[in-house]
Amino acid sequence: MTREEEEKNLLRRSRDFMETAEYQTSRGLYDLAAFSLEQALQLFLKAKLLAEGVDYPRTHSVRSLLEMLSDLISEDRRIIVKRILEDYILELGMLEDAYITSRYVMREFVRQEVEKLAGAVREIMRIVS
Repeated sequence: MTREEEEKNLLRRSRDFMETAEYQTSRGLYDLAAFSLEQALQLFLKAKLLAEGVDYPRTHSVRSLLEMLSDLISEDRRIIVKRILEDYILELGMLEDAYITSRYVMREFVRQEVEKLAGAVREIMRIVS
């Protein structure tokens, strides 16, 4: 698979996870929705790293992926990504928790948390694009 094909594949999967999160939220499956939001952002950021010509690391940390992306882009965009890391520090941490707790320790999310996470993921994707 070429880098471009993998990038398109990751972006498609990211969109699919966003749709899945919306469905899960509508059904009251908030912990699964939080996990799907984390996956959507993680795959989106990995696609952006590929677009910058870099193979993405085998990490699940959306914060690490954002930091790595910030090292690869122009100074203007770097400032914006650094601001995302500051402005969304709690949401990014919750997304990482959603990934970890989906596998190891049960953590329940409530609707308001998931709605806030969904807004943050959408905004981060919009800004990074």
